[in-house]
Amino acid sequence: MQLSVAAGTDVGRIRAGNEDSLHADADQERGLFIVADGMGGHAAGEVASEMAVQIVARNLSDVRDLTSGSAETRMADALKAANRAIYERTIQEAEKHGMGTTATCLLIGQGRYLIGHVGDSRVYLLRDGVFRQVTKDHSYVQEQVDAGFLTPEQARYHPYSNVITRCVGANAAVEADVLTGDLQVGDVYLVASDGLTGLVEDPQLKKILESRQTPGRMVDAMIAEANRRGGLDNITAIVVQVVKVTGIVTGEMPAVLG
Repeated sequence: MQLSVAAGTDVGRIRAGNEDSLHADADQERGLFIVADGMGGHAAGEVASEMAVQIVARNLSDVRDLTSGSAETRMADALKAANRAIYERTIQEAEKHGMGTTATCLLIGQGRYLIGHVGDSRVYLLRDGVFRQVTKDHSYVQEQVDAGFLTPEQARYHPYSNVITRCVGANAAVEADVLTGDLQVGDVYLVASDGLTGLVEDPQLKKILESRQTPGRMVDAMIAEANRRGGLDNITAIVVQVVKVTGIVTGEMPAVLG
């Protein structure tokens, strides 16, 4: 397998600090990519997102077989472990009360992808010219869209558009969405926080991903565009291009990060 990958995060133009955290790591056998968007005062959001990324990455470090159901269980368990650790810290440290984080994870290997998702960070897929959001937001406005009370366009500009209904660390237990599918050569995946997707609309994201630039230039372009539109939140993006897919590792070119 060969992947071309880039990741970047930016504080934006309004926030004093960056509460987003990311993880991007790939080799010839697999790639693991995580975006977490923290919340909570006194830098607690930064703590929560960093904890989530570290715990999930550690718990998935030895997951290589994505062809069996056990990988899906491991993904769900990793997010539950992060939830448990963050929640316990909110109980033990008064200044951390109320902290939590989104966590959206993309694991790639053996011709498959596996996604674990809590909150409103997102995974998108560009395949054969079609750009779609793979994950569904755990948010107030998404629930209103699902119920038919809001259109997607109304939801985008709703005053409660940033209110999430599920996060890692806010409660003793959390349920993660776990999604799987097949890889194709030419796939381009975007994992992003809502600091990007809340400001840069899907057609513009698609245009950047179709631009034939390197992933690094794509990430830079997305962050620049979000800042141009106000930079109202921290901005994080990971772009993953699938260059080659094989079932057996036979000395392919290594993954490219950057």
